[in-house]
Amino acid sequence: MTDKTITDFELKTKLQPVDTDTMEPALTLGLVGNYSDTDETRFLLTPEGSGLLTSSGIRILMEKGAATDISFPDSSYREYGVNIVTRSEALKADVVLSYRPLHAHDIHKMKKGAALFTMMGAGLFDVNVIKALLDKEITSCCLDNMLSHNDEPVFANIIDEIDGRGAIIYAQEFLSYLGGGKGVLLAGVAGINPCEVLIIGDGNVVYSAAKAAMAAGAFVTLMNNDIAALQRAKRICGENLNTIAIHPRVLFNRVKSADVILIGECTRNFEFPKNLSPALKDSVYLLNFRETHPSISVPRTVAMALSNVIVNFFDDMLVKGGVNHMIASTPGVQCGMVTFRGKLVDKLIGSFLNLPSVDIKVMLAATN
Repeated sequence: MTDKTITDFELKTKLQPVDTDTMEPALTLGLVGNYSDTDETRFLLTPEGSGLLTSSGIRILMEKGAATDISFPDSSYREYGVNIVTRSEALKADVVLSYRPLHAHDIHKMKKGAALFTMMGAGLFDVNVIKALLDKEITSCCLDNMLSHNDEPVFANIIDEIDGRGAIIYAQEFLSYLGGGKGVLLAGVAGINPCEVLIIGDGNVVYSAAKAAMAAGAFVTLMNNDIAALQRAKRICGENLNTIAIHPRVLFNRVKSADVILIGECTRNFEFPKNLSPALKDSVYLLNFRETHPSISVPRTVAMALSNVIVNFFDDMLVKGGVNHMIASTPGVQCGMVTFRGKLVDKLIGSFLNLPSVDIKVMLAATN
């Protein structure tokens, strides 16, 4: 056969389309929306992220209108192979994804022995929710408590960073004339001092807020009751960060002059003194990260950021042979487990609800 004949043959060869509808899905994934009686807007998967999962053989069932909060219509998901169904149908999937923990009545609609992945929320400290998970033998896990292969809480870090950066956006809007403030810019200009931002606490949300405030041109002071944590903050945020240990008189003076005050979790227990309220400026912007999540105002960014991690997570799950094999072989995933095969494995929730809990490592060892 001549070279020309081979070339002609190759040019005439056509790729045959693969009928994915007849293929058995590796697993079914249910996406459910947020409850209408809450202010939650965040979502876990974008259409593009869903497309990457469907191309891996995962069948996705999404509740109709579930992604409305992130401004994506159902048609955007349908283009990537997602099936738009009722909430009840989505809850029947092998694995269900919900940003906030499900209510007990929704858990009872799930398939027995299925898996539920959510972010940590107050709903998991409801005895009816935990009993529903145990009755249905649901394997439930909090994504933000899980650790990556290098022991990083990837999901939690993403939300903390967005919360921290979002807090500075909130603050600038509040101080502006359009936001009802006095028309003040965080950054200083020639001849004018910048605004003073006081941040109290430690951790990624605090570091992200500090870096965003400094990038905006504000004068930023970080206070904490742990010197080692302040040294770490200086290394992470840079030398321009002003770090001070919490002392009553120093705290009073900083509160009195601050234009923005952000409160997070300190290394040691700390409550913002109520007697400092009279010292606050009338125009101060005050936000407590324990009570407010600025990421709620940018849920599309949240979904885009989390989708990247979720796609990798489910790819690993397929390689390892499913949910149970993923849990058994991945210590970082075990850190996020709440219930497993009809047993409560989260000691904190068990202690809070006065329910017996077991060590998941012991369960896995006994199984093996």
